[in-house]
Amino acid sequence: MSSETFYLSIISAALVLSVMGLLLGGVMPGIDSWSRRFFRGFFSVLLACCLSSLIDLRLPLSPALRSAKYCMLVLESLLLSIPVPMLTAYLLHCCGETIRRSRLFHIVIGLWAAFFILLIGSALFYYPALDSEKDHRVLYAIMLLPLVAILLLNLAVLIRRRKQLSHKVCLSFLIAILPMTTALIVQMFVEVVPLVDISVVISALAMYGIILSDQIEQDLYRQREIARQQQEIANQRASVMVLQMRPHFIYNTLMSIYSLCNQDPQKARQVTKDFTDYLRRNFNAVACDGTIPFSAELEHTRAYLAVEQAQFEEMLDVEYDTPFTSFRLPPLTLQPLVENAVKHGMNPYAGPLHVLIRTRSTDAGTVITVEDNGPGFDPTDETKPHTTLENISQRLEMMCGGSMKITPGESGGTVVTLTIPDISAE
Repeated sequence: MSSETFYLSIISAALVLSVMGLLLGGVMPGIDSWSRRFFRGFFSVLLACCLSSLIDLRLPLSPALRSAKYCMLVLESLLLSIPVPMLTAYLLHCCGETIRRSRLFHIVIGLWAAFFILLIGSALFYYPALDSEKDHRVLYAIMLLPLVAILLLNLAVLIRRRKQLSHKVCLSFLIAILPMTTALIVQMFVEVVPLVDISVVISALAMYGIILSDQIEQDLYRQREIARQQQEIANQRASVMVLQMRPHFIYNTLMSIYSLCNQDPQKARQVTKDFTDYLRRNFNAVACDGTIPFSAELEHTRAYLAVEQAQFEEMLDVEYDTPFTSFRLPPLTLQPLVENAVKHGMNPYAGPLHVLIRTRSTDAGTVITVEDNGPGFDPTDETKPHTTLENISQRLEMMCGGSMKITPGESGGTVVTLTIPDISAE
């Protein structure tokens, strides 16, 4: 087999691998958009490099085609150099750095610019093969020094910042950097241009495969984490319902209905309806997997308060100031807060309990306020468990990025403020 046939086989293999990498970069799932764009550009450059090498190899070395062959050689060398700074950019991206502000990337661009100037300035002395009477291997080696320096810088950065990368990503960069560096160093002394092409393409494919595998593992981990959080949210909703379904509340409600059956049958029917609506909404809330409209949660709260007002009558005063309702929130959020206010704020010897429910739209999102004039909330009091409040706060943060704040009222009592970002709007 002649050397030309051997080189032709190598370049053809590199060409096929470049096409394969380009296709995989466009259709394979599990890789982020930045990495996808990088690999598309990377393999596109390698594909163009392989094509130029193939054309150059097929051009006969004759005086008539001397200029054309030289132009193809210059183009091939230029294309072969582009993946080197691209590799630096991707390494910095994986380390979480801003490329435009990176001092290292500016140095790399400067080195690549030096290579470009040497490449253009070398003119006919670029390849010894163009002039068999002169040996310009030293000049050629000097021209390749900036590219080798860039790769060695990449290797140094990779070793220094290896703790910022996963094991697979670190390994993929090693596989990409070491063969390219070795091939260029060998090329400084022995002309093996097609071997440089194939080494770069194979390294890129290996790197792509490992990074793809790593990102798929990360996606699977995120999916498992999302599933775990969803299960945790479901468990928390169930916990809220169990905490809310206080036996004495159910007993007192049923006894109130029993007493009203003789005293006020019409009111007994209304309380029965409100209590049934309350129970139904409680069970529906536990079965819900995502957020619900605020209007549904408000109706749930109204049903609960209607039952309590039937028992406490004038001792419980409720005020609604809810002009803004076009947003969503986790189920069992407002109603447990109101129930908590009634449970801890009701004192027959301290006068009527006033509960205010307010909503308003702000620049930070939707703000819900539950305010009462009860004895107040003491977060340091460990004798009273705050499981319900912690539960609501965790679900609010996990399901819609919201937050909860508890503060004392200006005239006593407690103010609970919920803030929900605008992304939860209906």
